[in-house]
Amino acid sequence: MKAMILAAGLGTRLRPITYGFPKPMAPVLNRPVMEHTARLLARHGFTEAIANLHWFPETIEGHFGDGSEFGLDLSYSYEEQLLGTAGGVRKAADFLGDSFLVVAGDALTDIDFGAMREFHESHDGPVTMATKRVADTDQFGVVIAGGDGRIQGFQEKPDPAEALSDLANTCIYMFRREVFDHFPAPGTSNDAGPEDPPEFADWAKDVFPALLEADVPFYSHEIDAYWNDIGNLDELRQGNIDALRGAVAVEPGAPEVSEGVRSGSPLDGVEVSAPALIGAAVELGPDVRIDGPTIVGDGCRIGAGSIVSDAILLAGAELPPRSILVGGIVAARA
Repeated sequence: MKAMILAAGLGTRLRPITYGFPKPMAPVLNRPVMEHTARLLARHGFTEAIANLHWFPETIEGHFGDGSEFGLDLSYSYEEQLLGTAGGVRKAADFLGDSFLVVAGDALTDIDFGAMREFHESHDGPVTMATKRVADTDQFGVVIAGGDGRIQGFQEKPDPAEALSDLANTCIYMFRREVFDHFPAPGTSNDAGPEDPPEFADWAKDVFPALLEADVPFYSHEIDAYWNDIGNLDELRQGNIDALRGAVAVEPGAPEVSEGVRSGSPLDGVEVSAPALIGAAVELGPDVRIDGPTIVGDGCRIGAGSIVSDAILLAGAELPPRSILVGGIVAARA
């Protein structure tokens, strides 16, 4: 089974930091979130993948190259105009073959793709959708499913008092090729705007409603794994803290120098309390104090006498001497 990583979006809810790089390059433990996805795919036996690109495509391709460093044979599909969540997949149909996985490149998860594939192969529907129970239904598309997992309907970000389900659509799917039979004809997408190309298509507004209308069976696969769609800056921060504390199984990216503290830079004269991650080539002035949970990105500079607590410094960020940073995200403008 081949995989497609959706990486073409603009990342508007992560602005202003995504004015300078695409959302899949947002860092979690000082690595792009898409890198964690690529490594997860490789761990579960996926060897061939394709990523669609649009916003800062050279940044993603420059980091991932042919994918070999991350255990994948990685190809790319370029979109001059965004084709929508489903249109981009249709563009890559020839690569994907008869059965394939689609996963968002900006999702932080440790889902068991093997278990999902086993469920997908146990039924004859064209779609398996990974779902997860959530408390705040007003933040997600909600899936209504029967006792056998067959999907019966959807609600888009319902108020909890009106929600008919608490199963969130994680935007992680497995498909059979026949799903393309239910795509809208060119130029007829329900979600396309006047400037969108004719090939534009959306899963939630076009394809899934068409499956329901045609009474085609497709199924929910409920997961217990960690999942965070990094939908906004608060979720980016929470995803980093969760990863730092071990709530999601991702590779930490730096050696452990003391219990709960990982660092790729010398910590002489610096007081650090766990949990904390300090990247490579970080310049730390004398009498700096770092209180966890805190992540300091590669190439950061923290001036003498500064205190950092419960914060994230993205790569290249700087704090002047005798600064205090508590509970924020600091980045250097590209």
